[in-house]
Amino acid sequence: MDTIASLFSFITTPVSWIIVQFHRLYGTLFGEDSGWAWGLSIVSLVVLIRICLIPLFVKQIKATRNMQALQPKMKAIQERYKNDKQRQSEEMMKLYKETGTNPLASCLPILAQSPFFFALYHVLSKIASGDTIGVLDQGLVNSAREAHVFGAPIASKFMDSAEAVQSLGAQLVDVRVVTVIMIILMSGSQFYTQRQLMTKNVDLTVKTPFMQQQKMLMYVFPIMFAVFGINFPVGVLVYWLTTNLWTMGQQMYVIQRNPTPGSLAYKQRQEKLRAKGKLQEDPAEAEARKAVEEARAHRQQPKRQPKSKRQAAPQTKPAGARATESGDRADGKPSLEKKPQQGGAKSQQPGSKQSGGSTARGKSGQRKGQQRPKHPTKK
Repeated sequence: MDTIASLFSFITTPVSWIIVQFHRLYGTLFGEDSGWAWGLSIVSLVVLIRICLIPLFVKQIKATRNMQALQPKMKAIQERYKNDKQRQSEEMMKLYKETGTNPLASCLPILAQSPFFFALYHVLSKIASGDTIGVLDQGLVNSAREAHVFGAPIASKFMDSAEAVQSLGAQLVDVRVVTVIMIILMSGSQFYTQRQLMTKNVDLTVKTPFMQQQKMLMYVFPIMFAVFGINFPVGVLVYWLTTNLWTMGQQMYVIQRNPTPGSLAYKQRQEKLRAKGKLQEDPAEAEARKAVEEARAHRQQPKRQPKSKRQAAPQTKPAGARATESGDRADGKPSLEKKPQQGGAKSQQPGSKQSGGSTARGKSGQRKGQQRPKHPTKK
């Protein structure tokens, strides 16, 4: 980490100068050797850098939304030229040029503030060792070494030894408790910001690999901060926690004021504007939306029947069928017993004609269907 930070030594002088100017301001209020004066100086450095990065943040939002909109076209190009990587790259660059999209624009805020981050790390490392750097003379270095934030020196780390922490005028337990709490807050704020982006400010109508990448980063970044955070000085943790909180607040503002079209936040904002009467809609579109909502409200979903009822339903027969089968035996053979007819079949008049078997025969002389048993009184 020290090797990487030394690569940005050219920017340590501007960073140290900004910190000294804010320290003079806060030193008159809290004292020159106060941890609040040095801690607020680092926080003010973050605020100043992030204000300067607002134009890049706007470009990041536009680039991210353009990349989301281009994902279907990019996927089609990859499928079409999957065996020709050179043609695939040419078509991708052509698509970026036609739409005015820069894939690297979404990384501009992180890339722009990385030099300041490593420069601050280099400055705090020199303060911990008692060496002068930039515009920090020996008196300011000694003052910064004695500055404590919640009992932990701003130049101390979680991995420092007990002797190194005692040389800075603190206890190892205090340093580790403060650093662990700050690492948890730093990772938690990063996770919440990324989750807020995924759940509220992403177009849910388009399923693209970009969403899977963002979802993966939602879990990867907090883990990375937790792993590398144990090697950061307390002052760097203050810097990164402050920039995470700034990003979270900035993201909440964008979600409320300018959400991504098609996202959940966009739909909620449209409903609020519609309820307040501030949203001007096309009458035909409003009428169609109202009809869809009414149809959805009156639509009745079929109720799912239990398995026992579904199995019993085909076996249920009408009353006429049950009456016809009541004269049959259980083994399927017809019964020879005569059923009593309505009106009293046993007390028939002597002069009544019997029409039992004459109509049962067809023209061919064969009986059709099931034979009806002969009446016992007929000879």
